[in-house]
Amino acid sequence: MSHNDDTRSHAAAGTAGSRTLKRSLSHGQMTMIVMGSALGTGLFLGSGTAIAMAGPAVILTYAIGSALASVIGAATGEMAVRYPVRGGFGTIATRYLGPFAGFLTRIAYWTATVLIAGVELVSVATYLNYWWPQLPLWAGIAAFGVALIVLNLTSVKSFGMLEFFLSSIKVISIIAFLLVGLCLIFFGLPGHAAVGTANLFNDGGFMPNGLQSVWLSLAVVMFSFGGIEMISISAAEAKDPSRSVRSSAKAMMVRLATFYVLAVLIVVAVIPWRSASGLGDAVDASPFVLVFEQLGIHGVAHFVNFVVLIAALSSANANLYAGARLLHSLAADGMAPRQLAQVNRAGVPARAVWLSTSGMVIAILLALYSPKEAFLSMIFVIMVCALTVWVLILFAYIVYKRVEPATNGFRLWGGQFTAAVGVLLLFAVWVALFMVRGSMVPAIVGVGYFVVLSLLYFARIRHTHVIDEQTFVEAQQATGEYDAMKYDADHALETAAKLGR
Repeated sequence: MSHNDDTRSHAAAGTAGSRTLKRSLSHGQMTMIVMGSALGTGLFLGSGTAIAMAGPAVILTYAIGSALASVIGAATGEMAVRYPVRGGFGTIATRYLGPFAGFLTRIAYWTATVLIAGVELVSVATYLNYWWPQLPLWAGIAAFGVALIVLNLTSVKSFGMLEFFLSSIKVISIIAFLLVGLCLIFFGLPGHAAVGTANLFNDGGFMPNGLQSVWLSLAVVMFSFGGIEMISISAAEAKDPSRSVRSSAKAMMVRLATFYVLAVLIVVAVIPWRSASGLGDAVDASPFVLVFEQLGIHGVAHFVNFVVLIAALSSANANLYAGARLLHSLAADGMAPRQLAQVNRAGVPARAVWLSTSGMVIAILLALYSPKEAFLSMIFVIMVCALTVWVLILFAYIVYKRVEPATNGFRLWGGQFTAAVGVLLLFAVWVALFMVRGSMVPAIVGVGYFVVLSLLYFARIRHTHVIDEQTFVEAQQATGEYDAMKYDADHALETAAKLGR
């Protein structure tokens, strides 16, 4: 490609009506987008339900969930290093599993992200009620929803900068929570003696509801890890996809496992597990706030409530971003109206953003009726979508490794075998999902939704679905340019060293 051609292609990316996403996310922004998506309401609010189900043994559940999430994240990351394509793992699933599997993967993920964005805003409004109990939930959802829409309609660089800021606050605050919590357990704080680990074994022992509760609570706990696959979506807009995906995937797996397991351990160690679970099915209090409320440290409780609010807002922001990009790719490949593939002058798929705000509308409806019961129902519907996506990702990875066994410096440990074990564990979560109290109807609704979509696909969409191989060529060029520069630099250093001898 000539210099003039290259200039024109870049200019096209910034004109209204273009379908090209800009590569403007830095490595740090990409890492924080993934962290921001995965660290949200699932941990800070939903963990109360998991604690009520499993008691202190929820620590084991989160450890298992972290391991399973790491398998999914590593598999997604390895494929994204090779192909940082528009549509991420959905596009990759199309290539290795066929058009129907690719369609299901993308539409399932889009549905999940749209619903998660709405649920996160319900959480934001719930946290606001901690300070202003009379504030209507719908008002908080609407106010913050408008702010997120405006943000996501601007350039992706602006989005990345704010997400970096929000996620940084969240990560720093979680680290502070871990440090304070560990001090409370082992050393105590001024005015508070060390609590030790007695709460882990009092009131029924470490596993008060039996071994089965560890398995069943996975149906709720795995919701906390939704967003680990974001690394594949954002790779299409990374400045340096090869380096960014490698380092972001590694950082994500280590940090998430540490944050989740340690944070939950501290909650159930510092206060009795029945207290940490709040009001059980009501799901209107964060266990992280309850820790300091019950210790009488009200100032810190207010600060933690602010942090979990930021966490929910950050996750809603990241999920709206992902939903719009998924819808953009669906339209570009003929699986949604073509108009949704267009981007504005800032390189943002504006129409896709607008349609992806439908989850916020659902959130307002939930707030107007009964958000306490609706929260868990929404989680179970989202879990149907998430499990569908994760199973298809691992199946795509297994086929991918058969076709392209070579790696680009980042790979899932154990390869196909580990992925197969991950699939079996995900099917176990599927079974658990239908056995948890209150989950049957939402789970059936989720399955019915996919049956309808499948019929729609074979009736109409498959005739317009196109597989754009040029997308994979461009992705290989994007990673190849970086790898070539890295090779040239390494070769130059090696040559200089030889000359020095």
